[in-house]
Amino acid sequence: MAVARDSVPAWVDPMLAKPDGGRLREGPQWAYEYKLDGYRVAMRIAATGATVLTSRNGLDLTAEFAELTGVLAPALRGRPAVLDGEVVVYNESGQIDFGLLQQRRGRFQKHRTARREQPFDDVPVRFLVFDLLQFGEQMLLDQPYEQRRRRLTELDMPDPFRIAVVPSFTPGDLAAERLTPQRLLDRVAAEGHEGLVAKRLDSPYLPGKRPDFWCKHPLVQTREVIVCGWRPGQSGFTGTVGGLLLGAHDPDTGELVYIGDVGTGFTRQDRDQLRDRLEPLERKSHPFAITPPREDVVRARWVDPVLVGEVRFRQFTRGEDGRLRHTAWRGLRADRDQGEVTAPQPGRPAPEAPEIGTRVTVKAGSRTLSLSNLDKQLYPDGTTKSEVISYYSRIAPVLLPHLRDRPVTFVRFPNGVHGQKFFQKNTDASAPAWLPTVPLRGGGSRKGGDEIVRYPLLHELAALVWAANLAALELHVPQWTVENGIRNTPDRLVFDLDPGPGTTIVDCCRVAERLHDVLTANGLVPVATTSGSKGLQIYAGIETTSTPAPSNYAKAIATAFERETPEQVTATMSKARREGRIFIDWSQNNPAKTTISPYSLRGRDEPTVATPVTWDEVRACRDPERLVFTLDEVLDRVTELGDLFAPTRTEVARLGDT
Repeated sequence: MAVARDSVPAWVDPMLAKPDGGRLREGPQWAYEYKLDGYRVAMRIAATGATVLTSRNGLDLTAEFAELTGVLAPALRGRPAVLDGEVVVYNESGQIDFGLLQQRRGRFQKHRTARREQPFDDVPVRFLVFDLLQFGEQMLLDQPYEQRRRRLTELDMPDPFRIAVVPSFTPGDLAAERLTPQRLLDRVAAEGHEGLVAKRLDSPYLPGKRPDFWCKHPLVQTREVIVCGWRPGQSGFTGTVGGLLLGAHDPDTGELVYIGDVGTGFTRQDRDQLRDRLEPLERKSHPFAITPPREDVVRARWVDPVLVGEVRFRQFTRGEDGRLRHTAWRGLRADRDQGEVTAPQPGRPAPEAPEIGTRVTVKAGSRTLSLSNLDKQLYPDGTTKSEVISYYSRIAPVLLPHLRDRPVTFVRFPNGVHGQKFFQKNTDASAPAWLPTVPLRGGGSRKGGDEIVRYPLLHELAALVWAANLAALELHVPQWTVENGIRNTPDRLVFDLDPGPGTTIVDCCRVAERLHDVLTANGLVPVATTSGSKGLQIYAGIETTSTPAPSNYAKAIATAFERETPEQVTATMSKARREGRIFIDWSQNNPAKTTISPYSLRGRDEPTVATPVTWDEVRACRDPERLVFTLDEVLDRVTELGDLFAPTRTEVARLGDT
């Protein structure tokens, strides 16, 4: 039924939060709310219950989020109201996920264009309310935030699965929970939220303004950008968008300036939808006031600068030509106008990083953990321990099944990847009492094979968080599991393809294609994964009653490959034989050896991850950078592609016992 727009209250231009420059506001006059990662929406409700949802820039989103309409009518009892909040989507881990919201929007637009109605029961949305602007016939804009919040919380929420009030932490609330604002921020960081918004208790609501009353303190840096051009994709992305060229308005002159590009963070669907949106906007020349450097815009196709998007980034370079660095795409922002997108101001000091307390207590599943030094930088690009913990927390649903019952060896980097690293097999006395361990004889000690090593077993989220807090960036496991303290025979076969001098992972891919054909012909289901470093690994799930069988099988294939193409492949460990060749390391099937676990971080200059890849990606690889994935990109890939390593557990083949 069509909504009578003249019966709902007038739209209120939303009040905006001001960046706090890296200094979280503190004091008895400040309250704190979670910084949300969704679409800012005003919910306008008529006395009849008719509801209109309006975006930050005045777009009507009622049809898109139709399941939110009418929900609050019973609580209002015939009174009109205007509420301010954000529409969000949650992922399977219970975290707000902007990427899923973007995918849902793409589906909505596709079905609307096709004039079809499509329910979105599989991607439910929730409206998180943080302000009440009108109640009955009374406008509340001049009332203090504290009073507006009180009236908001007095409303009964008939369906909390669809509409709920964002928690607010007043000074009294913090004192009751033995928290300081900084410790609250620590908890927010450990739980994977975006940050906090500090709001003065006495602040009025100033429509369309960005005053000092509301100050946002993000933990993840994001930036709105204007899409000014794109590069066609290559190899596996031929025919679609490879990357975007970005712009923003100079805050002093208003001119459109080039601020960098983004080539990661896209799903395949994102790339195709962007291509379809950008092709009709094509123009002959760039739209910037100053021509960008030629090397930055090779193969560029320019478009009218009308689409606004959002990127994550780690750094904005200072100087006359400021650039966003280490960017990842988050999605188009239809709720933003390109005229309000401004560039960071080069030459001005960057905001200080928030100070994070030395120790914080958090919940991980059913466990309570104490974490420390969350702000410690572990990678040169600025990736901190809190971001590492967040990654392992979010990747846990797909990583934990592949660690189950496998003794884990940690590679720890307590002072970052450029500091001293060390291997840890033995679980020391500081490990939590609930952590399962397994004692095994022969832990690789140089003193002999009779040493008993008590290995940790990572079976739950809390165990991963505990390990990440130790700066155990790398997780290495064998190709066998344990049961009741006894080693099982191997359940995985692995070929570790190591590029010698003069070769790259591209050459590994050519060998991997041959391996795929041989293994498939033998009835196995091969799975490819990057090592997160230079090489590629090929796995297959197996059943065998013979411990040496996988090594014997892998050695026979590696030796045959060397015999067939000695100029491309070596099966010999000697470094002198590796020049210009790919070393097929069959010995990784030895029960005494371990390999990097899929989805594990690596201790390299960037936070790269051992990443399962598709065989289409392997066949299409002609550029080593195509198979380099950082932690943010891997999380996006899992959202799009699921667990590509799963066949090693679900598609198991019998291996002869020779």
